[in-house]
Amino acid sequence: MPEAVFQLKCSCNQYEWGNQGSKSISARLCSKTPGWDKDEQGKLTDFEIDENKVYAEMWFGTYPVLPTYVKSTGEDLQDLLDKHPEELVGKSLQKKFGHTKLPYLPKVLSISKALPLQLHPNKNKAAELHKRDPEQFGDSNHKPEIAIALSKFEAFCGFKPLEKIHSLLQLEPLQSFLPQPKPTTFTNATLKHVVHTILSASKSAIYDAFTGLSALSRSSFGSDTYIKDLIPRLAAQYPTTDPGIVVALITMNYLVLSPGEALYIPADGIHAYLAGDIIECMARSDNVLNTGFCPRPSRNSVDEFVEVLTFDPHDPQGAMLTPKPHEKAKLGKTMVYRPPLSEFDVAATELAKGEQEGLAAMEGPGIFVVVKGEGKMKAAGREEHVGEGSVWFVAPGVETEFEAGNGGLQMFTAYAE
Repeated sequence: MPEAVFQLKCSCNQYEWGNQGSKSISARLCSKTPGWDKDEQGKLTDFEIDENKVYAEMWFGTYPVLPTYVKSTGEDLQDLLDKHPEELVGKSLQKKFGHTKLPYLPKVLSISKALPLQLHPNKNKAAELHKRDPEQFGDSNHKPEIAIALSKFEAFCGFKPLEKIHSLLQLEPLQSFLPQPKPTTFTNATLKHVVHTILSASKSAIYDAFTGLSALSRSSFGSDTYIKDLIPRLAAQYPTTDPGIVVALITMNYLVLSPGEALYIPADGIHAYLAGDIIECMARSDNVLNTGFCPRPSRNSVDEFVEVLTFDPHDPQGAMLTPKPHEKAKLGKTMVYRPPLSEFDVAATELAKGEQEGLAAMEGPGIFVVVKGEGKMKAAGREEHVGEGSVWFVAPGVETEFEAGNGGLQMFTAYAE
């Protein structure tokens, strides 16, 4: 019989938008509980931070791009789940999803520059893309996701109210992107045309728009005065011919979140994270369509991108996901982020020195990561130390109890039922 609770080993990827060396929270957490890396001979070794490298994401799910391993044995977590599906996945989850894979993929992200302007295709589109190009689109699933701020977190997410976009497009540098003749009303169809036109524009057209916007006064942007501040910041990160700059600044919501606040990104929802540290959790997929904040060879078809892009909501608050008290928290120290999908929820537990919490058993498996502090966990008849950076698997039907040490304890648990 497999253990019901066991520690995991993880690693980080190194996308260019991550943070340098130990400035990256994903790398710092990963190094606290050594994960797997490969040396020049392909041999698995412990994870160590290289201060000359940039680290972006620590993954702790079972997606094969960056697998998670059992700390005590080195076994791939998915292989263990396949051997013991009843005990580690549970009957209800297997019946619900039809397989023994975890339906969610949790990550810790450390962001220093804008991620590509992107969306994650819905299930129908994902299946089509996977069939057509399985190397680039490695699965046929959708990828709605949530992002929970661990620090100040900046993001472009969804679209501004239509009337605000229409007003900004009256600025002289942008009028060429409007349909001709100019519309008297501005609808989602008009916005779709504008987004397509900007993303398809020539380098010279985008450069002209950018330089024109740069020359405008702060008051020219109405209530969105932040645009004036972000123009040079984005120009320092990407070429001024990149259409993502214009789409993001003029059409998208710019959100600044404090620790504990969260976003929900639906399938087909446009977004580009800008800076900060987050817990991210998504349905089990790695599919993405990019059209900006990346080199032209890395961009996907504009026609395809706009075809599946959703143009709702138009309210910044519509992108926010508010946590609620977790009904399975015995002492009320745990909140739950519950997006409108069936693949996962994320529980957030935060304890001060000496505080305790108990979590009732879940019907499905969970994985938690300690992002701050340390303490004790009691589960499945034994007591374990849980420290910053440690990642643990909890099987279905297992109750857990926690007590924070001197530095308190903050942890996030992704789970499915």
